[in-house]
Amino acid sequence: MEKVKAGSPALSVPAKAAKKPGKTLKALRENHPLLIMVFPAVLVVFLFNYLPIYGVLIAFQDFMPGDKIFSDTTIWIGFQNFTRFFTDVQFWPLMKNTFLLCIIGFVIGFPLPIIISLMLNSMKGKRTAKILQTIFNGPHFISLVVLVGMLTLFFGRYGLVNNIAAGMGFDRVSYFLESSAFRPLYILSSNWQDFGWSAIIYIAALSNVDPGQHEAAILDGATRFQRMLHVDLPAILPMVSVMLIMSIGGLMGVGYEKALLMQTDGNLGVSELIATYVYKQGLTGIPNQSYATAIGLFNSIINVVLLIIANTTSKKFSETSLW
Repeated sequence: MEKVKAGSPALSVPAKAAKKPGKTLKALRENHPLLIMVFPAVLVVFLFNYLPIYGVLIAFQDFMPGDKIFSDTTIWIGFQNFTRFFTDVQFWPLMKNTFLLCIIGFVIGFPLPIIISLMLNSMKGKRTAKILQTIFNGPHFISLVVLVGMLTLFFGRYGLVNNIAAGMGFDRVSYFLESSAFRPLYILSSNWQDFGWSAIIYIAALSNVDPGQHEAAILDGATRFQRMLHVDLPAILPMVSVMLIMSIGGLMGVGYEKALLMQTDGNLGVSELIATYVYKQGLTGIPNQSYATAIGLFNSIINVVLLIIANTTSKKFSETSLW
């Protein structure tokens, strides 16, 4: 029988394979403090985001509160809840209201944090930039109830804007009863509340820009705006691409809370969204939770499709993608 030398390929491949478990264990030992820190977050996500997913099965059932999802008495009705929603007279108005609110808010709100982060990073006075950043971040911590209360104080019938208009001889207008005022109030107040907080991730990315690139650009005679355009912006483009994909993926995921707080009989035609409709169908009056779950699942499927399209498009035209 032929002897195999110790340095031959026949022994080198198994030796490498034998080292892999050891490397994995070594990596776990070296990083165990980080793993311990991240474990509670993973556990929370699993318990509250993944474990309840089985509940979407009630979208395919004739479910009533108190029924068991899996039992001998479960009544499976297939896609009847979805068909009911697609043939509902509310379907197209809900889709239109949700889409318009989301797409207009996205077009206005997505570029705003990028512009703010580039402007703050290009300011000469770094102390002033930090003060402005703190001011911009402040509205993010205002609760939605307080925010809507502020809107009422400013734009209600006897709010600040109407008091000024009445003092100048104009008629008072209750903006919360005007359907044409709902979308501007909703979108602009949301952007005011979130643009500073959303800019943090871009400011963090800009902190990694090599100062040597700016020094070289200055020697070449580049202005501050040109450096922002040709040095800073390309540096954060990968982050912009990722955030764009994630924003498009959650485009139809507008929450019901703020819309419900701003909703009145006068603006109901434009303020009734998929999210508010799901809330009313599932938790108010005589609850129909299987129907509400079907609508919510349909909305989630739209978001998943948009996410896949955005990721595929980004991957095709750039090197940045989520997967």
